[in-house]
Parts: sequence; C-alpha cells; structure tokens
Amino acid sequence: MSLIELKGVKKTYYIGGEIPVRALRGIDLKIEPGEFVAIMGPSGSGKSTLLAILGLLDKADSGQYLLLDQDLSRKNESDYAVLRNRFFGFVFQTFNLLPKLNVKDNVALPFIYSGESDGNKRVEVLSLLQKVGLGERVGHRPNQLSGGQQQRVALVRALANNPLVILADEPTGNLDSQSSNEIMSLLRELNRQGNTIIMVTHEHDIAAYANRVLTLHDGEIIKDERKEKIKAAAIASVDLKEKKKHHWCCVAGLKNYTYEAYLSIVNNKLRSILSILGVMIGVAAVITMLALGTGAKRSMEETLSSLGTNMLMVRAPFRSRGISLGTQGPTRFTFEDLEVLKKLDGVNYAVPYVSGRAQLVYQNKNWNSSVVGTSVDYQPMRDVVPELGRFFTLAEANSRAKVALIGQTVADELFGKDDPVGQSIRINRISFQVVGVLPKQGAAGWQNQDDRVLIPLKTAMYRLLGDDYIQYFEVQVKTAEQMTAVSDEIITQLLRLHRLPEAQRQSIDVMNMAQIQEAASAMISTLSYLLGAVAAVSLLVGGIGIMNIMLVMVMERTHEIGLRKALGAQRSDILIQFLVEAVLICLFGGVVGIAFGSLVSWGLSSIAQWNIYISAGSIVLAFTFSVLVGIIFGLWPAWRAAKLLPIVALRYE
Repeated sequence: MSLIELKGVKKTYYIGGEIPVRALRGIDLKIEPGEFVAIMGPSGSGKSTLLAILGLLDKADSGQYLLLDQDLSRKNESDYAVLRNRFFGFVFQTFNLLPKLNVKDNVALPFIYSGESDGNKRVEVLSLLQKVGLGERVGHRPNQLSGGQQQRVALVRALANNPLVILADEPTGNLDSQSSNEIMSLLRELNRQGNTIIMVTHEHDIAAYANRVLTLHDGEIIKDERKEKIKAAAIASVDLKEKKKHHWCCVAGLKNYTYEAYLSIVNNKLRSILSILGVMIGVAAVITMLALGTGAKRSMEETLSSLGTNMLMVRAPFRSRGISLGTQGPTRFTFEDLEVLKKLDGVNYAVPYVSGRAQLVYQNKNWNSSVVGTSVDYQPMRDVVPELGRFFTLAEANSRAKVALIGQTVADELFGKDDPVGQSIRINRISFQVVGVLPKQGAAGWQNQDDRVLIPLKTAMYRLLGDDYIQYFEVQVKTAEQMTAVSDEIITQLLRLHRLPEAQRQSIDVMNMAQIQEAASAMISTLSYLLGAVAAVSLLVGGIGIMNIMLVMVMERTHEIGLRKALGAQRSDILIQFLVEAVLICLFGGVVGIAFGSLVSWGLSSIAQWNIYISAGSIVLAFTFSVLVGIIFGLWPAWRAAKLLPIVALRYE
C-alpha cells in the first residue's frame, strides 16, 4: 500500500484573472512509506505547487489524491485542516516562526489545533528540543536565535504530532553551509528512523541526502531517479474519517486564544492603545451621560416627592378669556376659598401660599432670598420638623406676628456657625424674629429649597408683600382614588364662589402632582436615552476604528494565518482567535472607560454641583456594549482572515 498516490493531477493558475499558467500537467506519482524524496527543477517548473498539493495546502483542479488508498479529492477545506494537523509536518525556507511566541510556544502550536490534552507529547517535544541542542533556549524568542537554530525549532514543530510525512520547502535556502549540513543531517536521521520526507530543493548537494530524486520541468516529471531501494516502513492503521475535536469550546482552547491575543496586544502597543482609547472614550461617555440623566431623574423625583403624596396644586392662569383668578383682575383667591377647600370631602389639608423676593439683613451681612407666606398646616402636610427651634403657631399666624423660619442656606449666609434661633433679622427693612431653622431639603428644579424664608401667610400679605389675595393652594387628598373626584369638586366650588360660568371651567388649573411626576420622569427618561444614544455614537466610532485596525492587522498577519492553517487550524480557529483579540481590546477599553467615566462623573458632581448617579445598570450596559462592539466590529476582519486559503496566505508578501 502506497503512502501517497497522485493520478493525473493538474493545476492551473491565472495571472490577472485571465492569463493561464499550467503549473502541473497531469502528474502521476507514488510515494512509499519511509522514502526520502527530493523534488528538483528550475524556477517555474511546479516544485512548490506539487509540494503544496501533497501537503494539502492547495487543491488540484483535476485528478486524484490517494492517502493510504483513500481518495481525498472530494474532501473540503475543513477535512484538509484535520489531515494537515494529524499526518503532515511542514518545514519552510523562511522558518515561519511566530515572533511574539518563545521557542516552547512555537513548537506547541500544533497541539492547539489538535485539541491535544496529553502532556506526554509535550514532554516528548521538549525532550526533542534538548536533542537538537535547544534545551536552554525554550524561553527565547526567534529573533534571539541564529538561522540554524530557528530551522531546528521549525523541524521540532513539524515533528510535534508524529506526522506520517515531513514536507520541507527549501529547508536550507536561508542557511549557511554549516547550518545546512546540520539540518540535512537531522532530516536524514529522521528518515532512517522511519519518517517519510518530501523535500523541495534546487541544490544538488542537498538533494544528494535523499534516496529518490524527482526532476520537474514545465509541470511534468521528466526524471524519477532512485538511488537505493528502501524497505517500506510499517504504518499503523489510521482512520482518516476521525473528526477534529472542537477544542476551542473548552477552557484550554480559549486560554490559548486569549494568551495569544494578549501577546498581540502587548507587542503592538501603539496600535492597541489607539484601539483601546476609542472604546474607552465611548464607554466613558455612556457612563457619564447616563449618570447625568439618572441623576436628573432622581433629583426630579425627590423634588416632587418632597411636595407630599396625593397632592393637588390649585392655580389660576394669569389671564383666561379676560377673567383672572390670579395676580390680576377683579377676581382672586381669597380666605373664603381656603375655608371651602378645607371642608371638602376627601381633603386632609389645604395650604395657601404667597411668595416674593426680599433682602435679608443681619448685622453687617445681607442676603437676597425667597420669602414664602403660608399657614400652620404647612408643617403637618409636608411633615417638616425644624432642625432648630420651632414652627410658628396659629396665634402668631392670626395676629400677623413677625416671626420667621429660615432655610439652611440663609442660616449659613447670615449667621455662619452661630445659632440663629431668637435672633432678629430685617426683611425688606422690617424686623422679624427667627423662631426656627428648616431641615435641609436641597434643590427642586431650578430653585434651592434651602434658600428661602417661611413666615405666616397674613404677615406676608399685609405687612411684607402688600398682597391682598392668595396666589395658589396645595391640597392634600386622603387617598389616591379620590384625586379625580376632589379635583373636579375644587373647580366646581371655585366657579360657584367666584360666580363664573361653566364655560370658564378650564380657567382654573388643578394639577395632579403624581401625574406631573410621571410626566417629568418620562421626560427625564427620554432625555437619558437621548444622552445615552449620543454617547453610543462615540462608542460606535471607536468600534469602526477597531474594525479598520483589525483589517490592517489581518493584512499584516496574513503569512501567520497561512502558517496556522498549515499546522491544522480550521476557519473556526482563525475566526475565534481574531474575534477574541477584538473582544479583549474592547474589554480593556471598557474597564478603563468605566473608571474614567466614573471619574468624570465625580468631577462634574464636585465642581459643577450637578446631581450625578452612576447605577450598576449603566455600568453593565456600557460594559456589555463594549463587548458587543468587539464582537460586531471584529467579526468582519476575523471572517476575512478565516476564509484565506493556506497556500495564498503563505505566499502573501
């Protein structure tokens, strides 16, 4: 039984897609186990093409290829990859060692694509490195070795999976005479041990090591010279139908891909930094924008919730069809309106308000602030407990007493660290006694709730602001189910009290604070999504940058791809390797971007005093988005790399 048999094998290339070049013209060839075959001939005779077809790096246009009497002509590229890994070992003229891997990792490459888990073979390979004099060089990279040492590493790699055939393409072409003799001596020793060797060379002294010499000319074998008859080596029974293990789905396979991707990133620092920078900016923008949106939403919710639950706000438009219940016109909110609202079914509290700006003075300090006049029901309705002092009493409210409660900001500006309670301040030149300090409430929209002064309603109307009407009411309803009914009843009673026709029903605004809160939350959510979408654009741009860099990287590493395929890598292996590299870049960018985005958000919160909130959801979203960017934009370059034919990739310059 022949080891390899070719019957009528033909191969034609086309220059520029039009001009045919017949590389092989019906080759018939048998190679027996244990032979050492040298293929010679002038340039363009078809030597390299024949070797590529013998090693399944290329496929013939026609003819039969029999390996151990089994026809491989109809096998696909995936089957060829399995066979290359299991039955062929390649030694190239240019060594084809990966510069970023050390000697040990280079010789172990075939194991990655065979899914080999047995450590005994790896020990055997390291032992073989010892035999060829490289035992102390296993941690060195190729650029630290001489040409002869690199070729010995390539030879050990070719032997890693105990192949049936060693294919050598000009193995001494780049070596000096001493290194050439060393390599050829190793090859002859391997042949004597039973290895079948097929070698391409154009040097007669190198061909002299072989026991059979084929001479090609214009794609045909014109001479087949056997120097000595050899005894065919025994071949163990092998199953060519055995499927390759899907090692890439295992932890070990993924570890190898991740390790090589890490080496690629580390060894191409500038390119990697630029790629990571694009993703980092995008992720940081997403984190910051979502933090701003979420912070604004929470601030709005806190502001509206501070108004109390089941709250209605009763206002009259500035002017509606010539009739006004507000600040102008003959009809305005009165104390009679207040008493009616208090007595409505379902109402807990009805609180009146008037407000304005005033200048506050204490000793040599002054401050302009908001002054709000309200009733004693404000305290239970808002559940306000003064931080210092007390709230004004009903007697003080009815007697128009000049007492005031001040907010935290006012207290800080006028009194600093001193206790304000009991002190006298002037509000628009009128003396008021401070009876209490309001608890800290923070900002509410564009208003600072801590920068204000509360005084009794009648005091504000008749002594300070000069108004004789109430500007608006807040009505707290007992249950949420009663909100609509109470709202309708308020409008009905106010129309009756002010003798307005039913047609003027729309002239009174009764705003449901719960509905306002829902609308505000929806608006802020929309704004958050908009900000996130804008930030995602920058992440998208970073992804496009990664795709461009990955495409360039595929071109730079085309020769490497050809080598990996020669060692048995399938399309899925190349696809996953490049995809892992793109995802790893995005993971680095994502982690750095999250940290940078958090730092920017903290800076905005500290310097601009904006309400910022970084949620776990935004971090997960940004991180997931960065991984998806790596997958989506790394897929196209990875697929382009995966579909390259081995012989085309190896010949790429």
